[in-house]
Amino acid sequence: MENFVRINFLGASGVVTGSKFLLETSEQNIMIDCGMFQGLKALRELNWENLPIHVASIDVVLLTHGHLDHVGYLPRLVKQGFQGKIIGTAPTLAIAEIILKDSAKIQEEEAKKANKEHYSKHQPALPFYTVEEAEKTIALFQVEIENKWMSLSEHILYRFQYNGHIIGATFIELDINGKRFVFSGDIGRRDDYLLNDPKKPQWADFLFIESTYGNKLHPKEDVEDMLSTIITDTLYKKGTLVIPSFAVERLQTLMYILWQLYKKNKIPNIPIFVDSPMGNNVLDVFKRFPKWHKLSPEAYNSMCDHINIVQSYKETWETIDDPRAKIVIAGSGMVTGGRVLTYLQQLIDVPTTTVLLVGYQAEGTRGRQLLEGAHEIRFFGKYYPVKATIKSIESLSAHADQDDLLNWMSHIKNIPENVYLIHGEPTALDAFRVKIETVYRWHVTIPKLTDVDKVII
Repeated sequence: MENFVRINFLGASGVVTGSKFLLETSEQNIMIDCGMFQGLKALRELNWENLPIHVASIDVVLLTHGHLDHVGYLPRLVKQGFQGKIIGTAPTLAIAEIILKDSAKIQEEEAKKANKEHYSKHQPALPFYTVEEAEKTIALFQVEIENKWMSLSEHILYRFQYNGHIIGATFIELDINGKRFVFSGDIGRRDDYLLNDPKKPQWADFLFIESTYGNKLHPKEDVEDMLSTIITDTLYKKGTLVIPSFAVERLQTLMYILWQLYKKNKIPNIPIFVDSPMGNNVLDVFKRFPKWHKLSPEAYNSMCDHINIVQSYKETWETIDDPRAKIVIAGSGMVTGGRVLTYLQQLIDVPTTTVLLVGYQAEGTRGRQLLEGAHEIRFFGKYYPVKATIKSIESLSAHADQDDLLNWMSHIKNIPENVYLIHGEPTALDAFRVKIETVYRWHVTIPKLTDVDKVII
């Protein structure tokens, strides 16, 4: 009998977000990640469609890490009939639980607001999933340790390997009938402020590698000097520095850098507010899993003591009304939702405001619009003129750049049968394809959304 694996590219194929890959085998049907599409409206609308597969036949979901574009579709998967296990490392599942509950709560609140203020074309507006549906999904979580081969069936093993990027993140190795399938997930950077360097795969018959920055090198910026300059300018203007931030990792990294700048006397004791309920919960994950990051318990406590943690929506408005020059870090990183919308709705048209973008801004997001110089921005159905100064620091990205990606592949001893480029926009994917073919002379494929590939094993 012919042994084969059928690979279904259900997300992050030809685009950056919506990570979903289903491997159908004679023994098990395995999904790697199950994320939401973000960015362009056409992509976001795909979230509402049922997957073009028999969901109830999926036996297990393995998670590379806890970001929304890797876990955010899980409640919909359960709604469509999935009843198997959802397996990840302990910090990954802790992050996924926070993100799913927070996402569900925001969706319920936004649907309620849209119905009350009648700015949605959908009548009634519905949440993508509810808190109850998120909790039903979380009940399927199962923790597995890193760096240990685990059995799924007679001829299928899997292993999680440390990957930097965010706390708990891994790449996944699957051994199916002796063939090695490697899913990179999101690869972290070397010399990260908070995380150790990613491990590297040693063997890959079929390699699935992210390409978010496949066509770019992160600039060699002096982040501390750039931040010091922007903060000094904010103090001079007596304004507010608003930093939209991803709640996971980026927010904690910013807290750490700002605390270090103060300790080194590079900035004065300017009030720093962190307004992200999800970010606060992620801080607790750092406390619970000290072996997954570089911060000592003493450094962690000292950093947290230096920052004002906003605990309620009432405090959000008190922070907005605070007349002092200040720094506000608030979710979300691409300005797609979260508390940062409240700050920008009030402050984006104030000339003394500076908005600092510190990570990847996907197509179709408000963050991308601001980065590209939009003269107005839309919040909750209304347009607001952009009078704030817009700045960006690209080198704070948690994603590996082209050099990091090539380095991550450098320890693979064999020649892969195929390298699939995923998680990238078309220009990044094509540039990275050319680079891999030039450097390694490996066969490279760029799958499109809903492609199916059958490989003999």
